[in-house]
Amino acid sequence: MGGADRPRLHCYSRTVTTATHAALRAVPLFAALDDDALGHVAEVATEFECAHSHVLTERGHPGAGLFIIEEGTVSVLLPTGAVLERGPGDFVGELSLLTETPRTARASCTSHVRGLAISRTDFAQLLQREPSIALSMLAELARRLTEDALPYRTAPTSEQN
Repeated sequence: MGGADRPRLHCYSRTVTTATHAALRAVPLFAALDDDALGHVAEVATEFECAHSHVLTERGHPGAGLFIIEEGTVSVLLPTGAVLERGPGDFVGELSLLTETPRTARASCTSHVRGLAISRTDFAQLLQREPSIALSMLAELARRLTEDALPYRTAPTSEQN
């Protein structure tokens, strides 16, 4: 099978336009950025559209970029078997970029998805140029860790019916 089973991003893409600045501002990851910083994001981001069931990331494969969802939903299948839903304003694919390790989860579109993609190289340069993005991302990652742990902390005990 070789490369035949490796998912690829087969979707329409084009350079981000000025009209996309408002959409970028609506993404919590970029909401606090000033206009110059937002311009830096727009310079490196590429818009994409994918159909339902398209695979954005595959567990174990190298991470080539980060995906920011503007419209639609993405299902993230974790190694534990848990499934998380991500939607507008969320991002996926960041862990392999931050840790330089293979992808840890499979992310697939559960609807038509429109969003922004940022390559590994551009993402690293963007974080150096705009460190406030890293702070926003850190806050979201901490929120996700807390959210993922919440069911374990609030699970019913044997005393509860």
